[in-house]
Amino acid sequence: MTCSDCGKEISQHEHKESFDNLGVNLCERHTKLIKRIILNNNTPLEAIQLFYALKKKGAHPMLEWWDGNKSVDIAFSRVKLNIEIDTEYNLITHEQALKDLEEAMYSFKNGFTTVRIPHLTVKYYLEDTVENILGIITALKAHMKVI
Repeated sequence: MTCSDCGKEISQHEHKESFDNLGVNLCERHTKLIKRIILNNNTPLEAIQLFYALKKKGAHPMLEWWDGNKSVDIAFSRVKLNIEIDTEYNLITHEQALKDLEEAMYSFKNGFTTVRIPHLTVKYYLEDTVENILGIITALKAHMKVI
């Protein structure tokens, strides 16, 4: 097995540690790094799993990217796409809905598209989620060429 980040061969212990905790095959160094990112930014595990699934498909995502206003779970700066993993979508209040709408407005004002993805979509339909995001990226690239 190899680390999904650096490609280094990993031991069975490293695999078990990273996969049991993060759902991704990582070496000890990258497991520690990702755990620190999760701790510092409250990053959902599904964001980590989606990040590495997108990298595996050849995309170039950025994890916990600062957009000038807040940290975004996953971003593609070249096509101005921000992805937020929604972990509490079933508990949304009107205050949270307005906050989400305001954040989307700021993103649009800065030329960014923000997509909110329920964590269960990543958890149970990771491949479909990746394919749909890749489709969005392709469409955004095509749109940028037209402008």
